[in-house]
Amino acid sequence: MALDQSFVGRSYPPTEPYEVGREKIREFAEAVGDPNPAYTDPEAAKALGHPDVIAPPTFVFAITFKAAGQVVQDPQLGLDYSRVVHGDQKFSYVRPVRAGDRLTVTSTIEAIKSMAGNDILDIRGEVHDEAGEHVVTAWTKLVARAAEEA
Repeated sequence: MALDQSFVGRSYPPTEPYEVGREKIREFAEAVGDPNPAYTDPEAAKALGHPDVIAPPTFVFAITFKAAGQVVQDPQLGLDYSRVVHGDQKFSYVRPVRAGDRLTVTSTIEAIKSMAGNDILDIRGEVHDEAGEHVVTAWTKLVARAAEEA
């Protein structure tokens, strides 16, 4: 069943603040195999002009994807998450995510398309810090595969 096009443009309430910690950044950098010292050494980050360690660019995926859960779990949208695969991800940064940031995400449905029986859902996540400053925008593309015919 195709998703309702009237949901395009719908925004969901901002998430509770997520506090970015140095240890989470270090663990993430190790997990993705990125040895950049700006991710683990406050002095290296300060030498680059940052007030504390910064996060690898894909770090913010964890909080924006969780925020997109508000969209996915909206019963009125009718998305069958058991059929969903992650189609694409991209980010546009205003500034790096830093240790100590308290970030909120506001998710908006940017597009809904149907192709070959599959529903394609584009979600934009606007990430702001505690002062309300825009930090990054993340776009997540989800594909709900068509049900297999009996």
